[in-house]
Amino acid sequence: MAANLDHLAQLLQATLDPRHHRKAETALKEEAKKPKYSLSLLSIVANEAQPSNIRLAAALAFKNFIRHNYVDEEGNYKLPQDEVATIKQELVGLMISSPPTIQTQLGEAISIIADSDFWERWDTLTQDLVSRLSTTDPKVTNGVLEVAHSIFARWRPLFSSNALNIEVNHVVNTFGDSFIQMLGVADQQIEANKTNEKALKGWLETMSLLTRIFFDLSCQDLPPIIETNLQPITMVLHKYLSYANPLFDDEEDEATPIEILKSDICDALHLYVTKYDDDFGGYVQEFTSNVWNVLSSVGPQKRYDVLVSKALHFLTAVASVHRHAQIFNNEEILGTIVEKVILPNVTLRESDIELFEDEPIEFIRRDLEGSDTDSRRKAATDFLRKLLDDFEALVTQVVSKYINHYLEAGKTDWKAKDTAVYLFLAIAAKGAVTAAQGVKTVNSFVNVIDFFQQHIAADLVATGGEPIPKVDAIKFLYNFRSQLSKEQWAGAINPLIQNLASPNYVVYTYAATTLERVLFLTDDQGQHILSRADIQPYAKDLLQHLFALVEKDTSAAKLQENEFLMRCIMRVLIVIKDGVLECDIDNILDHLINITNVIKENPSNPRFYYFHFEAIGAIVRYCSNAPQVNLLSRLWAPFTYILNEDVTEFVPYVFQIFTQLLDLNKSGSIPGDFKALIDAVLAPGPWETRGNIPPLAKFIAAIIPKATEEIVKENKLEPILSIFQSLLNGKKTDQNAFDILESVVCSFPASVLEPYFGTILTLIFTKLQKSPSDSYKTRVASFYHLVSARSGEAGLGADYFIKHAETIQSGVFTPFYLQVIIPTTREFARPSDRKLAVISYSKTLVDSKAFAERYMKGWGFTCNALLELLKNPPKVSAGAGDEILNEADVDDIGFGIGFTPLSTCKRPPRDEFPEITDVQQWVRDFLKASDKAHNGLITKYASERLNDEAKAVLAPYLM
Repeated sequence: MAANLDHLAQLLQATLDPRHHRKAETALKEEAKKPKYSLSLLSIVANEAQPSNIRLAAALAFKNFIRHNYVDEEGNYKLPQDEVATIKQELVGLMISSPPTIQTQLGEAISIIADSDFWERWDTLTQDLVSRLSTTDPKVTNGVLEVAHSIFARWRPLFSSNALNIEVNHVVNTFGDSFIQMLGVADQQIEANKTNEKALKGWLETMSLLTRIFFDLSCQDLPPIIETNLQPITMVLHKYLSYANPLFDDEEDEATPIEILKSDICDALHLYVTKYDDDFGGYVQEFTSNVWNVLSSVGPQKRYDVLVSKALHFLTAVASVHRHAQIFNNEEILGTIVEKVILPNVTLRESDIELFEDEPIEFIRRDLEGSDTDSRRKAATDFLRKLLDDFEALVTQVVSKYINHYLEAGKTDWKAKDTAVYLFLAIAAKGAVTAAQGVKTVNSFVNVIDFFQQHIAADLVATGGEPIPKVDAIKFLYNFRSQLSKEQWAGAINPLIQNLASPNYVVYTYAATTLERVLFLTDDQGQHILSRADIQPYAKDLLQHLFALVEKDTSAAKLQENEFLMRCIMRVLIVIKDGVLECDIDNILDHLINITNVIKENPSNPRFYYFHFEAIGAIVRYCSNAPQVNLLSRLWAPFTYILNEDVTEFVPYVFQIFTQLLDLNKSGSIPGDFKALIDAVLAPGPWETRGNIPPLAKFIAAIIPKATEEIVKENKLEPILSIFQSLLNGKKTDQNAFDILESVVCSFPASVLEPYFGTILTLIFTKLQKSPSDSYKTRVASFYHLVSARSGEAGLGADYFIKHAETIQSGVFTPFYLQVIIPTTREFARPSDRKLAVISYSKTLVDSKAFAERYMKGWGFTCNALLELLKNPPKVSAGAGDEILNEADVDDIGFGIGFTPLSTCKRPPRDEFPEITDVQQWVRDFLKASDKAHNGLITKYASERLNDEAKAVLAPYLM
């Protein structure tokens, strides 16, 4: 056992070394298959003799193992019961005794376990936590409260439900009294240890954790024990909003426990004023005064940044409640707010300028919309805009005086000019500043274009001088991009591009970001403000310059640091489409392949490499069949290296691009290089990574029609269908299963499918009996129509489906058709699905012997369903054209984890009958010709099996 732990510790240490981490992670995957792997990791975490970085790596590995291996999609344990029991028995105590960094990882693991087990399968946990609370040892108590918070915080984003309310009530009933008692204990201990820095810090952290748990317990509903004790709780909150202690006065940069506690209190106050105003409204005015005093007393030091932000969030919440907002409806009060709160928090500080100069990428990320939720500037702006919502004219009048004052001072002081511009940005925008379009609605009392021309434009074109005024000018265009007309942008685009040549990192990055967003921008009709023709003349030089900026530093970490530049490259390539052929495409591919080869060694910025692969995807999308370039041969070596070395972060992107290359390949056969991949994708290894499943399924679906001969000859259809079966059994992968199955059905004749089709239907029907989702039923109905529509040469059709269904169980087809197919088809939303259903129903009426002779009522139901679809005949657009491509939301919480689809590689919905463009006319021609060929049999069936209304609707299709 000890030798195994030593080996495991060595592997964990190797994962921390960029030179060996890939091989070490592969080896750890093998170790994870061994019994009690999770307990071995916990043993390393608990071993204080191990270096702290290895213990932390073990905690992280444990958390990730639990995330993927604790329970299956149905909530059943994947680990042995004794291992589960030991984990629960050891984990809480281990977390309590661990250092803070390890506590964080173990806390997340506990939260994952709680998602499946708490509270019914872990009903002793809350009482266990209560029993471990200490009134004398803050380290033990804080460990207990960290565990509690990691579990209770899960409730915050959830919608209310009976099950959730039962869980919360269980916790409140078990934990509530101890929570109230510990508030008193922490308060007394803070007072008793006011001169003992170490103990005081511990008990202040206790009060912080109790405040967070106060938020947790209240996030769904107001618990009775909180409601009963609300008055004494508010007294504690008041006390610590005003609390000070000279022991922490010397700190400049890092928030002390006092600021952290006050920030947590502001969070809780925000919740209560927003959610429980009826109960809490009487306390709001006094807390508003307290928070105002906090804001007035703190300095510009970085230690106060989060506190100021949280305090301003609370004031913003107060201003959002109409009856409380009236306290701000006064010119003198608003002037004081601007002077005492807004100006100190929007004015550039020395620390901001240091960040601008020393860590420019961090400055940019904090400053851009949606990237700086805890910044003073953002919080002050949100507060001011909330006041503007209620008192637009008055707030504009008050703030404009300060804007004019700082503009005047700005003639000789660029910092004052920066303050003026920021104040104008704050009051000129109304509503949300969206990532897609910037400011859509502006304050009716200001003129954005006039302000730009009078005060900003000169900085945009100025040479030399301070860089921040230039950044302000570019950011003005960035924020108000929707307010400029196409003509105005035509004049602004050249100076914007020229700023890409600035030697200043922030200036050229802002220029790239603004250019990218403008190229993305569309008008109300969905047309791009700047078209391909507008950007094509600049494209070649622009791309070369952007690549030069990206590749300034060739180390993997620095090269992928600036995602904004790569996003701009991606956008230019998307906009110019095959215009890239005029921009030395081989050179552009050289850059993209070189970047791939560098960053594959250590992928560290998910946003950067997402945009990077979108850029490659854009070239594939628009140039794959261009004779000037052989994309497959250029991309094959770097991409197969990624697959062979299992660069986990990149594999899903590679398969998406390979799928796009296959889809766009006009030959009917598989390109030679791809043959080597068939065996690889049929092996179990790649499917073990969840993020690989969607792109792998689509890759197999794309390769099947081009490799039918090889698949049949080499007996590979059965392994393909085994993958289908495995995916069908998963809740989250059944849609991917149908991607493969539909490709199989479209590629092979009935004779090849014959041995397998009964088993396929058995699997589908079995899952239909287990409370299937609507999306599952939609794919089942679509699959049925695909089989039904492929009568004739393919040898499939409704009768083929019925024959195999009835072999499974006599009489099973009737309820399947009436309870699944017809009602689900009625709900089809995609035009391609509705078109397929029209063809399927039409061929059933004509070609199906079973419907003609056995299911006579079913023939009538089918005809009625067809006529219902034809009331609004589906129109399917062809392929990938000039549609706007939206890249993934890079701020989404799951971004960079698992599977992120590439917009440039998005497959259009399957259309197996592209030659049918006018569905209604096709039905008319098909039914009319078939009726004639069968000597009026369709007309005869219609007269016998339809009511008069349906006959009248069908008649034009037979004449």
